[in-house]
Amino acid sequence: MPRTISGLMEDMVHTGMNRFNEEVNSFIAPVNIQETDKSYELHLVAPGLKREDFKISLDKDILNISYEQKKEESKEEPKEKWLRSEYRMRSFKRSFSLNEKVDAGKIAAKYADGVLVVSLPKKEVSEPATLEIAVN
Repeated sequence: MPRTISGLMEDMVHTGMNRFNEEVNSFIAPVNIQETDKSYELHLVAPGLKREDFKISLDKDILNISYEQKKEESKEEPKEKWLRSEYRMRSFKRSFSLNEKVDAGKIAAKYADGVLVVSLPKKEVSEPATLEIAVN
């Protein structure tokens, strides 16, 4: 279910870092959200992926960020023997409702050091001019 930018703090508190979405058996990637004077910044933790692994789309006012885990079916014997493997990235999808303050045409994303940062620039808001209105 998409969350508004203003409701994301509640979402982060209740979601938890290691909770799984029971409906699709996928990981809910943790997201931190920062507001600056000029934009909102979504920081999604997703270590071990590549830039091309992410799918980011905007459908009307819903921003979708997802990763689909690909099944690796190899007939070769594994080259390494792991005694324990606790971490792996599972498929995920996060959706956010954008409000009218976001300039959708200028959304940008970058991925570095295991963190996907999606920048949601705020629209330029011009202050209404001060007018004096004469009373007749």
